[in-house]
Amino acid sequence: MNQKFLRKLPRDSHKYSHGTVAIIAGSPEYSGAAVLCVGGARRGGSGYINFISHDDLTRNLIASAYPDVVLRRKVKELRVDAWVIGPGSPKLRRRFKIPRSKFAVLDAGAMRYARRINAEIVVITPHEGEARKLGFDIGEGEEGRQQSAQEMAEKLGCIVVLKGQHTVVAAPDGLVVVDDLAGPELATAGTGDILAGLIGSMLASWNPETIHEAVVVVFKAISAHALAGRAAAMELNPITSSDILQYLPITIKQ
Repeated sequence: MNQKFLRKLPRDSHKYSHGTVAIIAGSPEYSGAAVLCVGGARRGGSGYINFISHDDLTRNLIASAYPDVVLRRKVKELRVDAWVIGPGSPKLRRRFKIPRSKFAVLDAGAMRYARRINAEIVVITPHEGEARKLGFDIGEGEEGRQQSAQEMAEKLGCIVVLKGQHTVVAAPDGLVVVDDLAGPELATAGTGDILAGLIGSMLASWNPETIHEAVVVVFKAISAHALAGRAAAMELNPITSSDILQYLPITIKQ
């Protein structure tokens, strides 16, 4: 696949013309997940990022780390190209709703809403344990993981990013692609939060029209994320998710 990570912007671009994103992430227990998710989104090409939370600790962390991000408390009437929901938010209320959007990336507690989220193209990002909580058994070996991801995509009607060694991306119509760039340096808390934000931002920026085009964009995000991990591992040991975030803008510009 073409690995040009960021869309080239026309000279007359403005902050709304290359994608808007809204992020619901974090909780009092996992406020750092919101910082990592928003950090990933800031590097994906979107020109305008909203962060929605009622938790003052999380809001203050975001405001301190990223003064360019707009803080909000309500989702009502907010119109964006992509939503990223769930990193660091294990419990979302049962009647949770968002305004209509083109894309939604769901992680952690939000993935259970995959069938009824108000978006045209939905992406979920489970690791194997989360996939099991959603009711899906994960097959053994690379072939088994691919079959399981495809089954999830078909039954949930969304793009599935089954994280782990050789992350699998599966679409509902049977398209499956597998990452072979990522190494064990990504096996640390918080890297999935970065990836969710990055995927949402890149979808908003590239604005793919079809499921297959969206899979290409999702795979770009996975590759950029993996390369940031590789770059960090060449100079640092051990690796933390903050290190991945630091190296992401270096690799994604390539």
